[in-house]
Amino acid sequence: MRDSLQLLREGPVARLRLDRPELHNAFDAGLIAGLTHALAELGNDPSIRVVVLEGAGPSFSAGADLNWMRGMAAAGEAENREDSLRLARLMRTLDTLPKPTIARVQGAAFGGGVGLVACCDIAIATRNATFGLTEARLGLLPAVISPYVIDAIGPRQARRWFATAERFDAVEAHRIGLVHLLVDDETALDAAVHQQTNLLLQAGPFAAASAKALVRRVAHAGADADAVDATNAALIAALRVSPEGQEGLAAFLGKRRPAWTKD
Repeated sequence: MRDSLQLLREGPVARLRLDRPELHNAFDAGLIAGLTHALAELGNDPSIRVVVLEGAGPSFSAGADLNWMRGMAAAGEAENREDSLRLARLMRTLDTLPKPTIARVQGAAFGGGVGLVACCDIAIATRNATFGLTEARLGLLPAVISPYVIDAIGPRQARRWFATAERFDAVEAHRIGLVHLLVDDETALDAAVHQQTNLLLQAGPFAAASAKALVRRVAHAGADADAVDATNAALIAALRVSPEGQEGLAAFLGKRRPAWTKD
């Protein structure tokens, strides 16, 4: 594991910690590559059921590292395209990870940091957290992260925040849908993350891991309702006869805990 990224395993829970606190966990090529690789490995690890993404120090992530941006500004268009594609792979890997994900957000979350929050299934932030899609101040746009941010906050909100590049507080982030829960401080933040983790561990492993794929399929189905109905009917039928579904129903009817909660 690269020094800029720490992996902490707590039974079925993996905590991925961005560890560049002196730079407010800003991205560079090394951190992007390390995080993409770590997420891919965790996605394929059957012992891991929940992934928590967090930042060391006072900030979650302040977006792109200035020295890295300076180097890319001096590079050609082709190199910048490849660099952007690497960031896009990171965001897609996180967004489609076959495990439930939780963003633990404190301090600053700017630019690509907002993208990470938007890609996670559950986002919890302290009330003093600060957010911003600040790329337009540099004559840029949050193009790579835009699919995930727009999914989280909707096109109407995105038009404003993408264009103005203004910062907004945690209350506004919660109002527009970027963040699910607000807490008073980092002690409460850890407690809230722990509570959400426990809820995820009470759910069936396959069901919890597959929820995001179901939401994505239905949300982007458009007018093809018949196809969605057929696909979803096939899914619930398969789940009911699966070992997990059979165990879950038997446990409910038998008034006992399902086997997966005993780990």
